[in-house]
Amino acid sequence: MYKSAESVSPLHPDKICDRISDAILDAALSVDPEVRVAIETVGGHGHLTVTGELSINGDIDIKQIARRFVPKGTKIAVHVTKQSHEIASGVDTGGAGDQGIMVGYATDATPDLIPLEVWLARDLNRTLYKTWPYDGKTQVTLQDGKIETLVASFQNSKTAELEQAIRDWARDKDTLEEVIIHGNPAGEWALGGFDADTGLTGRKLAVDNYGPHIPVGGGCFSGKDATKVDRSAAYMARKIAVDYLRKHGAHEVFVHLAYAIGVNEPVHAEVIADGKSYEVDGYDLTPAGITKFLDLKQPQFARTAEYGHFGNGFAWDN
Repeated sequence: MYKSAESVSPLHPDKICDRISDAILDAALSVDPEVRVAIETVGGHGHLTVTGELSINGDIDIKQIARRFVPKGTKIAVHVTKQSHEIASGVDTGGAGDQGIMVGYATDATPDLIPLEVWLARDLNRTLYKTWPYDGKTQVTLQDGKIETLVASFQNSKTAELEQAIRDWARDKDTLEEVIIHGNPAGEWALGGFDADTGLTGRKLAVDNYGPHIPVGGGCFSGKDATKVDRSAAYMARKIAVDYLRKHGAHEVFVHLAYAIGVNEPVHAEVIADGKSYEVDGYDLTPAGITKFLDLKQPQFARTAEYGHFGNGFAWDN
C-alpha cells in the first residue's frame, strides 16, 4: 500500500495569499468580534489583489496588512464590499453562512492525530525551512507505512546540501533500506514566491486538511469568519473526531457535517469510528454554538494558514 502527501512552506505563493487573507481576518476580529469576513487574495509578479466582503464596525488598513507579506514595490489593489443583504439576513438569525459538507478526521497513527504521510511531510518541511526560509515544497511517499521516497524543492538551496539535510532528517525515521531522495529534481532555483508564480487563497485544500487520502468538503478556510461553516464546522468536525477517537479507543474516525444556508442546525451529522456509525451527541452544532465552544471570535487564524489547520495544537485538536 502506497500513500503520499505534500507540504508547502509559508512563503509558497498560495500560502502567502492564505496568510494575507487570515491576517486581514485577525485584524478585523481585533476591531470588531462580530465582523463578517470573506476575503480572497490573488497575487504574483508585482501585483496583489484583495477582494471579497467585509462588514465591520470600525476600520482596518487592508493594504498595510497585505504589504507585510509581499515584496517591496508590489502594487496592491483592494476591491472589498459589504456582505450582501440577502446572505446577511440568514446569518443574522443564527443560520449558516452557506451550504456545505465538512469532513473531520482523526487517527491514532501519529501523536498529532493526523495521517502519517501528512505528519512526515510537514515535519520535513519545517526542518528544511529553518535552513532555507523561502518558497519550498516537500513530499513523502510511504510503502506499507515506511518511507520510500522523499522529495523537496527549496528556493536558494544547493542540491547537495538539500539532499544531505533530507538524509539527516530521515536517519531517525522509519524508512525502507533504500530510501529514494529527490532534492531540487528540476534543478537549483533562485526565483521563487511571487517573483516566479502566482498565488491564490484556498488553492491548497489537501495541504490545509488531512492530505489526499482523506476526503475534504471542498470549501477553503482562510479569510472566512466563523459564520462560514466551511471553516467553523470543519474545525468542529475535527474536534468531534478527536473526542470520539479517544472515547472509543479507535484507530480512525470520520465525521460528516452538512448545512443549508440560513439554517442553524446541520442537515447531516454523523460519526464513523473504525467503520461503525454513531450519532453526534452532546455538541451544539449551530454556528453560534461552535463559535462559542471553540472561541472563534479571537484573532488566531494567520497561524492556521502556515502548516495546516489540523494537528498543530489548536483548540479543535485537543
